[in-house]
Formats: sequence, C-alpha cells, structure tokens
Amino acid sequence: MSTTVMGGAVANHLRVTLEIGPKGKKVVAVAPDWPGLARGATTEEAAIERLRSYVPRYAPVAKLAGMEAAFAAITGVNVVERYPGTGSTDFWGISFAFSSIDQQAMSGEALERELTLMQACWAFFDDVRLRVSAEMQRGPRGGGRDRDHIVRHTFAAEQDWAKKLGVLTPQDALLTDEGLSTHRDAYCNAIRALHSQGKMARTWPLRYLIRHSAFHTLDHAWEMEDKDLTAKRGERDISNE
Repeated sequence: MSTTVMGGAVANHLRVTLEIGPKGKKVVAVAPDWPGLARGATTEEAAIERLRSYVPRYAPVAKLAGMEAAFAAITGVNVVERYPGTGSTDFWGISFAFSSIDQQAMSGEALERELTLMQACWAFFDDVRLRVSAEMQRGPRGGGRDRDHIVRHTFAAEQDWAKKLGVLTPQDALLTDEGLSTHRDAYCNAIRALHSQGKMARTWPLRYLIRHSAFHTLDHAWEMEDKDLTAKRGERDISNE
C-alpha cells in the first residue's frame, strides 16, 4: 500500500477515521466503508499500520460479500477524520465513539451494502468456529477461554445490542443453527425498519451499530484463528509417528 494521505476522497484508497482516546493512550483506526475493519494501537501511525496489516485478513470477508474486486483494488490509505473517543477507547483500544461518518444519513443502497458486509462477517465467524480446535492456545488475550466460551461471549454481546433494535432472542436460541439464523434475520430487518423511519438504535447511529457488530464478530473470529491448536496438534501427531 502507498503512503497515508490526509484529505478528501482519493480513488482506490481506503478511507480511515482515527478515534483518539481522551488521555491519548490509544488510537483506533477505523475503515468506515468496510464494517469490521478496525484496529487500535498507542499512536496514530501504529494504529494505521496495524489496520493495514489486517487488510489481507479482511479480504475473505469482502469475498463472501461479493466485493472481492473492489477491496482488492485498494492501493493506499486516506485519513479523512480525527475525532475524540471515550475512556473505553483508551482502556480497550476499541472504537466506542461515533465519527461524523457514523452519523451521516445513508441511502437504502448504502445500508444494504453495509448489512451485506456485516452478514459476511457472521459467515466468516461461523466458518472459523467450525474449523478451529475446541481447546485454544493459552495466552494473555482472553486468558484461558476456549472456542465455545468465545462463541458464547460473541453471541451474548450481540444479543445485548439487539435490545437496542427491539430484538429479544433467548440465549439458548442463539446456540442452534435455526435460532441463530432467525436472530440474524431479525437483527437486519430491525435495522432496515429503523432506517426507513430515520431512527437510531436508541442512542447508537445505525452505521455505528453495524460496524461495531461486524468488528466484534471479526475480532473474535481472528482471535480463534490466532489461538487455534489444530496445526500444532497435527505437527505433534506427525512427530509421534
């Protein structure tokens, strides 16, 4: 990718907003046109570079959404906005504030594009949880959480956000394929309904809800990939033959 630029729209560049924690401890680089693609670090430069390093990992999501060609055409990064974050931004290194882009009105076509990408994040998450080991590598992130714990945590967080949409899904329902599919359809349809009425998800702009849902889903999918023991077990099996 080419050098980061600052300013208006630049062809084939990834638009990036920078959410800056109030104490300056963390900065989060967010790609507002690609829900789920966001990374935090201790400085603006580090956050942008970390975001760039995750572009290849986001490519399968863009492919699942049928947007592989458009995503592959990105050649650089264009910082379009800096905005203040919250105490949680500094603490977690995750976006918890709304950019001006989050608060802009969007067309029905733009909404459907974002919903498609959020659904692609869900599909990617489902693929990952089915192929990684049940036991996860131990480490600083998540401590001793195994796959099923991560999955339940991810679903529980989204179940909580769904209340902002008036969608109430029992926890047990999320653990079945049919129940999860019904929940996700209701989630998307509730967003569409609020959009048609020009309403937010309580205090959250719809753009923010979509990108936050997509980010949380992807973040834990990538966590499971990083902590997967499948390959290491295969190596041990071969060495024991």
